[in-house]
Amino acid sequence: QVQLVESGGGSVQAGGSLRLSCAASGFTVSRSCMVWFRQAPGKEREGIARITSDYSTSYADSVKGRFTISKDNAKATLYLQMNSLKPEDTAMYYCAARGGTWALQKCGMQEADFLYWGQGTQVTVSS
Repeated sequence: QVQLVESGGGSVQAGGSLRLSCAASGFTVSRSCMVWFRQAPGKEREGIARITSDYSTSYADSVKGRFTISKDNAKATLYLQMNSLKPEDTAMYYCAARGGTWALQKCGMQEADFLYWGQGTQVTVSS
């Protein structure tokens, strides 16, 4: 049974940092495409950071240079280090995963491509 459990969210002032974690089970992280998404109130869910099976990363322009995605295959855990946080980063943050050939050949950040999701962790940034 695939399971993704996010943690590490909270409230922080602008300019602060948080580190999100996503504990994975039921599938092989090392062979999966894993992405952090976020959804702010009244907005669509957007992919913000992606890591491939071979550790290649990409970021949405809105977080590039401030956020870092990483993973620990041995611990089956995905991370998102968030620095220089802004009020506009306030959102529910989700991790998502998908394996198989798609993960090796595509590994994009489109919501519709992902089968497995966590329950989310709330990040609130105050000015």
